[in-house]
Amino acid sequence: MHSSISHFPLPETLEDLPVDLRERIAAVQEKAGFVPNVFLMLAHRPAEFRAFFDYHDALMARESDSLTAAEKEMIVVATSARHGCLYCVVAHGAILRIYSKDPLLADQVAVNHRTAPIGERQRVMLDFAFHLSFAGGALDEAWRERLQAVGFSLDDIWDIGAVTAFFSLSNRLVSLAGTPPNPEFYLMGRLPRAAK
Repeated sequence: MHSSISHFPLPETLEDLPVDLRERIAAVQEKAGFVPNVFLMLAHRPAEFRAFFDYHDALMARESDSLTAAEKEMIVVATSARHGCLYCVVAHGAILRIYSKDPLLADQVAVNHRTAPIGERQRVMLDFAFHLSFAGGALDEAWRERLQAVGFSLDDIWDIGAVTAFFSLSNRLVSLAGTPPNPEFYLMGRLPRAAK
């Protein structure tokens, strides 16, 4: 494996990993066409790999009351940019471009969500994520009223907070390991797919 993707040990080959990790990595590789570096970076600790990706999937794949997949990715991109996590900005920027079908949005949200071409709902959502992540804030009555006024349920508010918290962890781990984004992420979602 490539030692350039982590300061920590990596498996020599995927065959060195437990079967469930190999299967999970193979499924992602089949879908994306490559293995995201974060999977390899976390593979040296199988129990943590499982816990990390199980929680990731529980948050990012579950249906919220009204919080969309694109809005979840906006949270990841905006907060990761503020944390200085290139991996998460690039990788989740690619996913945001795909979900939003907007090749410009991820870069605009990463630079400044307050000037990005998003609605008031998304701006309040990202303001709250910043409040939690960077101001050590909490959900008080004023924030609850503000979030509910733009259409978020309590279930959505939990998801906003959980996505914010989870990716603060992810940002710190990726920065700790020195893991760069895969080159493939940079181009994803920037140009329309060619017709088959």
